Amino acid sequence: MDLHLKNKLALVSGSTKGIGYAIATGLACEGARVIVNGRSHASVERALAALRKEIPGAQVDGFAGDLSDAAQIAELVRRYPNVDVLVNNLGIFDPKPFEEIPDDDWQRFFDVNVMSGVRLSRAYLPRMKTKNWGRIVFISSESGVQIPVEMIHYGVTKTAQISLARGLAESCAGTGVTVNSVLPGPTKSEGVSDFVQKLSGDKPFDVIEKEFFETVRPTSLLKRFTTTEEVANMVVYVCSEASSATNGAALRVDGGVVRSAF
Repeated sequence: MDLHLKNKLALVSGSTKGIGYAIATGLACEGARVIVNGRSHASVERALAALRKEIPGAQVDGFAGDLSDAAQIAELVRRYPNVDVLVNNLGIFDPKPFEEIPDDDWQRFFDVNVMSGVRLSRAYLPRMKTKNWGRIVFISSESGVQIPVEMIHYGVTKTAQISLARGLAESCAGTGVTVNSVLPGPTKSEGVSDFVQKLSGDKPFDVIEKEFFETVRPTSLLKRFTTTEEVANMVVYVCSEASSATNGAALRVDGGVVRSAF
């Protein structure tokens, strides 16, 4: 299937590894011009080198900067003013009991997980509407629906992203611009592996995985961690011309963790 993404300019925030890198890879494979983002020049250059090796002829560029910072977003927008596809993937998480989460942590989580997407969407949405075509995707989480007791602050930011995506989609009614959220479940990325290890101690990964889905996410139908590529497949589709009738949706790639048909 031709997803009609060739030469579209796509920005994926937080894309030097994990789900973001997989999304950047999927978009580049479809012929999109992809801007890779990470905090450091070194991480961005490593990701670009890997992409060029994996996809000969890939059209990729990089922006090193912390997109929880409004000033750095302004510089990114100045450098790349004409983004067609925006994937708000940047996010952080950390297990911590609610009583031990200080105000500074709440503010940091909102700045990274929510405000980065608010600012980027505010910068790029007007041009998308003028052009009558564009795609904005928020990488939320099943944790936005089933708030995890071990990191409530994270779950709250993911709920905020779902609401934000729906609200922005409402503002795009009757246009060729769509805004959706994608909700991965537990996904096998570097960050999640570290998180699970923190919860379970020094055990072999296959043992940790089995225990995790027996005790922490027992409602999973998949009974394993989703791969970053499985999440990226959904995101790339939602970014494409083929997804034009999908708008304002919260699309789950959660392995059936959420016990709801809707």
